[in-house]
Amino acid sequence: MNLAHWLERSAAVFGDRPALALGREVAATYAQFAQSAAGGAQWLAEQGLQPGDRVGLFLGNHPDYLRLLWSIWWAGLVAVPINARLHGSEAAFMLSDCAATLCFVDPSHADALAGFVPGACRVIDEHAFLDDRSLPPAPVAARSEDDDAWLFYTSGTTGKPKGVRLSARNLRWAAMGYLAEVQPVAPGDGCLHPAPLSHGSGIYHLPYVLRGGVNVVPASGGFDGAEIAALAAHWRNASFFAAPTMVRRLVDWARRQSAPIAGLATVVYGGGPMYLADVLDAREVLGPHLAQIYGQGESPMTITVLPKHVIEDRAHPRWLERLASVGYAQPMVEVAIHADDGTPLAVGEPGEVCVRGEVVMRGYWERPHATAETIRDGWLRTGDIGRLDEDGFLTLLDRSRDLIISGGTNIYPREVEEALLRHPHVAEASVIGAPHAEWGETVVAWVVTSAPVSEAELDAHCLDTIARFKRPRRYRFIDALPKNNYGKVLKTELREREAALLAAEGTTAAG
Repeated sequence: MNLAHWLERSAAVFGDRPALALGREVAATYAQFAQSAAGGAQWLAEQGLQPGDRVGLFLGNHPDYLRLLWSIWWAGLVAVPINARLHGSEAAFMLSDCAATLCFVDPSHADALAGFVPGACRVIDEHAFLDDRSLPPAPVAARSEDDDAWLFYTSGTTGKPKGVRLSARNLRWAAMGYLAEVQPVAPGDGCLHPAPLSHGSGIYHLPYVLRGGVNVVPASGGFDGAEIAALAAHWRNASFFAAPTMVRRLVDWARRQSAPIAGLATVVYGGGPMYLADVLDAREVLGPHLAQIYGQGESPMTITVLPKHVIEDRAHPRWLERLASVGYAQPMVEVAIHADDGTPLAVGEPGEVCVRGEVVMRGYWERPHATAETIRDGWLRTGDIGRLDEDGFLTLLDRSRDLIISGGTNIYPREVEEALLRHPHVAEASVIGAPHAEWGETVVAWVVTSAPVSEAELDAHCLDTIARFKRPRRYRFIDALPKNNYGKVLKTELREREAALLAAEGTTAAG
């Protein structure tokens, strides 16, 4: 079943209801949304695309993002959403890797791709066809539950991007998990999208299309506490997905106001560590509107859930312990803790978090060996370390060894290290994460140079090759990196040195 049948159904049932909005302005009703998707699918077919072809989306949040996404699905194609904050060369790698035929962009991202886009991929920065009523509406293309629908690029421990193959079945069950465990959705309920539609927010728009809700992109295209509060008050019963840094910003804004945020239903937080003190602070300021999810690109938003009723159950004897967890397994998956050899571990024993079920990816695009390493005996090995208690609540003890999560976005040290090592005066580099009060973590580079080089020069060098948010925010120059007998850099020691330096400098985790 093609996911686009959901939009076709909603156009029939909720035709006159708002489907898409930019700020307070309705951008499309459900009838109009479906009409543009059907016309967009026809336009795509006229370009010679066939079901299963890949189409990139490299643009900022806007209602047209969703109109283009559903045109892709309506035509039976595979959407490749790309983080709008990436460098053009990084986006181009993904388009080349999956042999994308087209890539939809906005003007700024067309400029970013210039000079990098693979020759076989057309870049489309004009989307007038979405409103071209002369295009005959295409029928929804026939697709099976297990055909690819969304190719989500993530990175492994090497930092080299890999395409996570998500099928219609995966996405459908992700939406059902939201409706079953996070909250129900009624026609007219609002889903705000201050977070990138290329990531979690894009997954969470699905249940709102199914149930006739309205998907609202802030007019600013990003996150602002006052704007979110105004949109929640306008659209009512409004929810949104937020990285922990966004929650903290909203809390800081709301604390300065004289009244609670009106119209707020649920703030679903995830994508990075949310410390217990921050959860308690957010609950005090925002009220009973918090829910947490834990997942990763290979099982998006769908491994565990800490729903509102658990967060509100202050009478439970282990309430604080549960609040510090990431909740319990969502209904469409099994969660277990395994040893390195795949042996299941007992309750309370720490080990690797593993998951299997209807939402686990089909595999990595054209990377069978990486797929075989990650999915063993049907279990997705997340690379995260955690433990389960006797009630099934999962507490994460550590993330994959080197991954940095800053502002809810994954940053892979190897990528940054490789960028630094391309500088002629950098002999060695090792990148770690350091605590940051607002962003969760910040990127710190420990560098051995072969000739004098300034921080400003390294910063400019990184900006030429990787996305701005990935670049180091602090440099530590060192004569030699600490290594073990096998020549492997001891990042644990670097983290300890960084903590000691921050303490000696009197620096807080805020910067």
